[in-house]
Amino acid sequence: MAINYKRLTEKELDTFIQIRINQLREEGAKEEIDLKPALLDYYNRHMSDGTFVSWLAFDEDKIVGTSGMSFIEKPPYFGCPNGKIGLLSSMFTSPEYRRQGIAKELLTRVVDEAKKYGCGVVQITASDMGVLLYTDFGFVPNNKFMQYKLDS
Repeated sequence: MAINYKRLTEKELDTFIQIRINQLREEGAKEEIDLKPALLDYYNRHMSDGTFVSWLAFDEDKIVGTSGMSFIEKPPYFGCPNGKIGLLSSMFTSPEYRRQGIAKELLTRVVDEAKKYGCGVVQITASDMGVLLYTDFGFVPNNKFMQYKLDS
């Protein structure tokens, strides 16, 4: 089996979004809202302005792995003097394709995109399943992250 890699385009977006929703469910999301319109809007806007990139893994014409990197900018700080941060998301490999190096290859490609963009750091909220991949790659835990949910 030969796995091919290519960047996400508008052509694969519907499938990519369905994989993302399935991934969120697999990770335990219970909310009953239709996330498709918001995801479609997000990816269309940020792919067109270059602040979101994704690499996909294909087995022939079937997507078997996904990755994503959003680029944001915060005020510079000592850990990231230019303030440019890559937010890793959408790391997913179909169960029957896991443990074959696909996720590592996808991760390498989106981290390279973050380097090209000029990011000083890459951050992720890792699933339990992904911690080993990220640790092996060189990510280190940061226990300072907190979140406050705003009511909409």
